[in-house]
Amino acid sequence: MGNDRFAIDVHQVTKRYPGGVTAVDGLTLRVPQGSVFGFLGPNGAGKTTTMRMLVGLVRPTSGRIRVLGQPPGTPNKLRRVGALIESPAFYPHLSGLDNLRLAARYAGAPDSAPSRVLAEVGLAERARSAFRTYSLGMKQRLGVAAALLKEPSLLILDEPTNGLDPAGVSEIRELLRSLGRRGRTVLLSSHVLAEVEQVCDRIAVLNRGRLVADGTADELRAALGGGQLLIAADPTDKALACLRDHRGVRAVEAVDGTLRVSTDPALAADLNRTLVEAGIDVRELRTVRHSLEEAFLELTSTTGSSG
Repeated sequence: MGNDRFAIDVHQVTKRYPGGVTAVDGLTLRVPQGSVFGFLGPNGAGKTTTMRMLVGLVRPTSGRIRVLGQPPGTPNKLRRVGALIESPAFYPHLSGLDNLRLAARYAGAPDSAPSRVLAEVGLAERARSAFRTYSLGMKQRLGVAAALLKEPSLLILDEPTNGLDPAGVSEIRELLRSLGRRGRTVLLSSHVLAEVEQVCDRIAVLNRGRLVADGTADELRAALGGGQLLIAADPTDKALACLRDHRGVRAVEAVDGTLRVSTDPALAADLNRTLVEAGIDVRELRTVRHSLEEAFLELTSTTGSSG
């Protein structure tokens, strides 16, 4: 695929800080145009450092980065990028609206932009309240609003739902979905795995500065390996012995009156037939669907975290 199909193209990028700390280590990552792309990783995995490099706030030690086809920080491309990285900073004594009016002037956004984006993030009713009176969740929403002022082609958001209540999380989630539907590219860093799973087309998992997985949520679940079936059968002990003797079964474990069978799910019909022919009643047989959280924990448990 040509590079014009990628809003973000990172190739073999490393970032080392003085003192020998390696925050990002040989990272290669491509974010397709028009996608909502999730960026997962434990604290210190290198997500925020990567995002700071993407907007030109930090220079990589080595490697190549292209954002909308140009090196990070290129002035004509920065106009097409909106970003919320770490905690948003605004003047505490000014209202949300006045803060955005100042930001719009610096960004060259139209006068109508502040009111528009405040409505988009659900802050229209508190537009004239001082920023210092905002809750943490409201401050996060104002940060997202500031990132939207230029109607960017690419939106880079670092933990945008931090501090939001469930209703606020739902609003931001719907906003992100709508941005994706309108053809914008969104790079979303989050610790809320359910949020990433519901919103993102693809997900990258970072650990100790390295990419450990990249794919859809289903592909990441498959990275757990093998496959597993849940079988409820009577008598359970006889079913356990029968399954252990089956050549296609790698392992069997009894869990809460059911059997967890490590095998190729395509063997489900054969296993069912084997049990029935052995005089065993099969009450339930289904594929175990691993959660994204299980995939995330397994993908990151072997490598720990960095800066």
